[in-house]
Amino acid sequence: MSVERVNLLGLTRPQLEAWVLERGGKAFRARQLFHWLYKRGESQFDAMTDLAKDFRAQLNAEAEVRLPEIVTRQDASDGTIKWMLKADQAQGFEMVYIPETDRGTLCISSQVGCAMDCSFCSTAQQGFNRNLSPAEIVGQVFLAHKELGFKAGDNRIISNIVMMGMGEPLANFRNVIPAIRILLDDLGLDFSRRRLTLSTSGLVPQMYKLAEETNVALAVSLHAPDDELRSQLVPVNRRHPIAELLAACWHYIDEQNGRSVTFEYVMLEGVNDSPAQARALARLLKGHPAKVNLIPFNPFPGTSYRRSSMQVIEAFRDQVLKGGVMATIRRTRGDDIDAACGQLVGRVIDRTTVRLGAKRIGVVAEAAGAQP
Repeated sequence: MSVERVNLLGLTRPQLEAWVLERGGKAFRARQLFHWLYKRGESQFDAMTDLAKDFRAQLNAEAEVRLPEIVTRQDASDGTIKWMLKADQAQGFEMVYIPETDRGTLCISSQVGCAMDCSFCSTAQQGFNRNLSPAEIVGQVFLAHKELGFKAGDNRIISNIVMMGMGEPLANFRNVIPAIRILLDDLGLDFSRRRLTLSTSGLVPQMYKLAEETNVALAVSLHAPDDELRSQLVPVNRRHPIAELLAACWHYIDEQNGRSVTFEYVMLEGVNDSPAQARALARLLKGHPAKVNLIPFNPFPGTSYRRSSMQVIEAFRDQVLKGGVMATIRRTRGDDIDAACGQLVGRVIDRTTVRLGAKRIGVVAEAAGAQP
């Protein structure tokens, strides 16, 4: 009877040390192994030449480095790349690489689908299947490095990571936190906390827990300056209204000595793009460590929303700036392969939760609250 081999991806450094110690090894072997995995991008144990031969044999017998399997790859005309990755025989999730002159950003997923039901997001319309494991989250970065030709010591290919792909990261708290620890570990992938951004739709209790666990950059999906409209666009607002959400944001910045919170605001024609709404948004955020990222809406089949014109978006930005709050316009990338913000759909067939709905908000929030 064969022994099921453990996937070493997704084990934090203390977890990997404990695993090695349980097998009679020494802690420094785990640190060597951690270095080979993440600093050198090596997945073959026999290539880890400074590990003892008997330890390598034990690794080959009991462990593996199992990456997510690529189902499809699409390359956009602007250089953006989107991969669909296999979750199981039926399900798929997506990650996106966005190259720019001075940086390379990898957008990774935390769930297969999403239960938050934001009305303007294509991912939400797919429903929700399951959470991704720490190995599947970290494995996206490991796989992207491999696909993009990563060489040891090269931090330019992927300089930034954003948890803005499929899913609500804070609804998968217990798996996202270990993944973040590996991404930030100086012996691991060693990303700066300012170059790793977690985006949330506003699970307030988990935001307070996040402040206790890590210090990554925080982005919040706001999309409206008042509770009535935001509750229509982002249903979790019915449980955690804007005042409660903002209090959690300012607490996070205070606890982590952060510079600012980025508030994402998708521009929907005739819905949330008026000058009066821009002024209301500025009044809401003025005097706080906040910046607004205006996102041109990216359409998807079946939606009734339309993108605000660039003239309207620029006028909205100018009103927010005039109100004393920093505001920028996000450049749309990868929209010809449906890789832009809000367009990731993956392949969600077995839908555990098709729609969040008012009755589901509490259930999702409570499920997310488990400690990592």
